[in-house]
Amino acid sequence: MALPPDANQIPVLAAPAHLPRRRLRVRGTSITLLKEVRERAQADLGFDVDYELLDFITCQRQAAMQPDGYDIYEQCFHNLDIVWFWGALQPIDTQRIADWDKITDLSKEGGISKYAWRGHGDAPVRKLYVQPGGFLGPKQGRFISMLPTVHNMDSFGFDTRVFGNGDVKRPSWAWLLDRRAKGRIALVDEPAIGFFDAALAAEAAGELQFADIGNMTISEIDGLIALLEDRRRQGYFCGSWRTGEEAAQLLTQDRVSAQSMWSPVYGHLGKMAEVFVESAPLEGYRAWHGGASLSRHLAGAQLDMGYDYLNWWLDGYAGAVMARQGYYMSAPERTKAALAPEEWAYWYEGAPAARDLLGPAGAVVVKTGAKRAGGTYQDRANRIALWNTVMEEYNYAARAWDRFIRRVNEGQK
Repeated sequence: MALPPDANQIPVLAAPAHLPRRRLRVRGTSITLLKEVRERAQADLGFDVDYELLDFITCQRQAAMQPDGYDIYEQCFHNLDIVWFWGALQPIDTQRIADWDKITDLSKEGGISKYAWRGHGDAPVRKLYVQPGGFLGPKQGRFISMLPTVHNMDSFGFDTRVFGNGDVKRPSWAWLLDRRAKGRIALVDEPAIGFFDAALAAEAAGELQFADIGNMTISEIDGLIALLEDRRRQGYFCGSWRTGEEAAQLLTQDRVSAQSMWSPVYGHLGKMAEVFVESAPLEGYRAWHGGASLSRHLAGAQLDMGYDYLNWWLDGYAGAVMARQGYYMSAPERTKAALAPEEWAYWYEGAPAARDLLGPAGAVVVKTGAKRAGGTYQDRANRIALWNTVMEEYNYAARAWDRFIRRVNEGQK
C-alpha cells in the first residue's frame, strides 16, 4: 500500500473567501448615537453597527423618504408621526422584546402616578401602540411603533450671579424672559422643543395663557411669536443653538445668563459650572422620550438582527451610558445592574455624589458632593408639565419659529 506523501508536500487548499461581516445601519441623532454605544453593541452582538448621525429635522425627513437607507430609526416619539404615516416603518412585536414587562409605566402609560403628566404634548403612550387599521394610539396591544428607550425631563440653566443659588426662590420658566438676563438669553433652535420652552416661559411670566399648550391654535401661535419678537427687538436674546456643543460654547464664552439646556451640557462647562446650574422649574419639566423603530424593508435574518439590537438596548449597558450623561432608560432595573452603586444613587435617586463621576467618554462630569437638581427619577417624572410635541399646526408654528430664530441670529452678526 502506498504511503501518504510527506506532510510538507501536501498541497494547501485555498481558504474560502472571507464572508463580509453582517451589518446593521442605524439612522439617528446625537442623543443616542454615541461611539461607546456602537462599539459595545458590535462586540456584544457580533455584527457591525453603522451610525448615520443627523440633526432632528433632517433625520425625520430622510427616515420618511428613504426607508431603504437604514435598518433602525432612533429618534423621539414626537418625531414619529410623519415617518409612520409615510409607511417607512414596520410594527414591533412586543413578544420578541424580552424585557417588555420591565419597561416603566412612564413609557407605557404616560405617567408614574396619576399626578404625573396632565395631558399636554406627545407623551410616548399617544403614539406607542399600533391600532387596528394601522394608526397609532394609546390603547394597549401586542404591536408597537417604537421601542421606548432613553428619555429625560428637560429644563433651563441659569447664572447664580444673576438669579441667586436657586434655593431661596424656586426657579421659574419665566426666567427665560426675565429682564435681569436681558441680552444674555438663548433658546434651542428646534420648533418642537425651543418653541415650547418659550411658551412655558410666556405662561409662567403671566404674559400669555394657552388653552392647550401642547396643541396651540394659530392665534395662540401668533401671540407667542409677537411676544418673542417684542423681546427680540428690545435685545433680550443673544442667540440660539442646535447642539449641546453649541450650548456649551455660549456658556464657556460667558455670553448667557439663562438658556434652555440638555443634561449632558452641564458636565462640560469648565469654570462656568461654578455659577451656571440646572433648574427644577416651579411649573414642571418639558419632557421627551426617545426610542428605536424597525425599517419596513427588514425581513428574515436582517429582521432578526434588528430585534437583537432592540433587545440589546434594554440590556443594561446602553442605559448606563445614557445615565452618565443625565438621561434615563425605560428599563431602569437593567440600568441599575450596569451602574456602580454611587452612580445609581446620584443619577436616579437624587443623592449627593459620593465620588467624582465620569461621563461616557471617561471625563469627570459630576464632582464629589454635587446633587442633581429635581431629586429622584420619581420626583422628576411626576413633575412633567409638557412633552415635546408636534402640534396640529406644527408647520405653521415651525415656519414662524424659523423666521424668529433667523432674526435673533442675524442680530448677532
